Amino acid sequence: MTQPPCFPRRSGPTHPSGATGPRTVEHRWEQFYRYGPYAVLTLATLVGSVAADLLMTRTEMYGAGVLVAAAYGLQLWWGRVRPRTAPGAPAGVAYYVVRTVLAFALAWLNPFFAIYAALGYFDVEPLLPKRAVRIGLLATAATLAGSQSGGLPPASLMNWVAFGALYLINAALALFFWYVGMREEEKARIQVETIAELERTNIRLEEAMAENAALHAQLLVQAREAGVDDERRRLAAEIHDTLAQGLTGIIAQLQVVTSTRDTDPATARVHLERAAALARHSLGEARRSVHNLAPVALEHDELTGALEKTVATWADQHRVRADFTVTGTAEPVHDEVAATLLRIAGEALANAGRHAGASRVGVTLSFMDDELTLDVRDDGRGFDPSAAAPASRTGGFGLGGMRARAERIAGTVEVESEPGGGTAVSARVPLVRHG
Repeated sequence: MTQPPCFPRRSGPTHPSGATGPRTVEHRWEQFYRYGPYAVLTLATLVGSVAADLLMTRTEMYGAGVLVAAAYGLQLWWGRVRPRTAPGAPAGVAYYVVRTVLAFALAWLNPFFAIYAALGYFDVEPLLPKRAVRIGLLATAATLAGSQSGGLPPASLMNWVAFGALYLINAALALFFWYVGMREEEKARIQVETIAELERTNIRLEEAMAENAALHAQLLVQAREAGVDDERRRLAAEIHDTLAQGLTGIIAQLQVVTSTRDTDPATARVHLERAAALARHSLGEARRSVHNLAPVALEHDELTGALEKTVATWADQHRVRADFTVTGTAEPVHDEVAATLLRIAGEALANAGRHAGASRVGVTLSFMDDELTLDVRDDGRGFDPSAAAPASRTGGFGLGGMRARAERIAGTVEVESEPGGGTAVSARVPLVRHG
């Protein structure tokens, strides 16, 4: 019994790796569509002629010969027309219908011509529109079922029963394999689309990577420029907090020397020594600032000890009472945090000495769970914070410099003051423990 094959698709997917396997299969099917019908028709004619004396009358033989000649003529016509015919075109439909009718008539005369009729399973989809594929399959199944049941028309009731059963089997198998073929075609189409989408995605990724590389290069340039600007600001702030404050102190001491050298040489000598000490201290600070090291006061002391000495030195220089207090449990902190708070305290005390005219200053360092707070308060003349002058060539860095230092380590600086009401500088930074 001839059974329907798994039908070939109109086109197969190209292998992702670019191999020629699928193209070879397509070429072989192309050769079959071109030359296969001749071979199958010839085979059916040869096999049918062997049993012609038993199955056919002489008149039927002549009729079969005419039909076979017509079938060969149909194939010759289709061989010329097929290359210019699109799938599902009217010419292809006409060829399929005429060939199916000729095969049915030949199988009616001789059941062995069902071999030729089986061609209807192979090219039904390339030739017929999709909505007519089932009709073509069922028509071919009828021809094959007739030949398998003993020939057409069935000669007895038993032949009719066999024809009906065989037709159902042939039709079911043909539709089943067609459905499986459709599913495989859909999977192949999805695979091809997926591969194409992946290729497009890869192209987009390559473009994005190229764009990111350009942006990265641009960001590197910007980061380098920002680093240069930040380093300039850092050095300017360091110079302000070391050389400028030291020079201010030296000038103040020398002014006392100038005013007392004739009347009180001993006092002048003390202030002269203080000026020399300030000069040496400022020189050390300048060297450490250039190398981005911690303040000299932190070389031998922790933050609390360094602050206590800084407050005491400032009080002795300016002859102003200054108290230092520590609240909470003191513990070693990170060098950068310690240096930042020490610089802020130095700037706040320098401002109090230059501008406040205070009679009392209080410095408080508070250790909390995850935060350090430094408060510098004075009872001086105060000022309006909103009217404070920005950093300039003559005015120094002041409040802006203190805020910039705190922000570098995720901290803040707040200033509370009013004319005649004193000034309070409060710096809050994260408590980053040493090590």
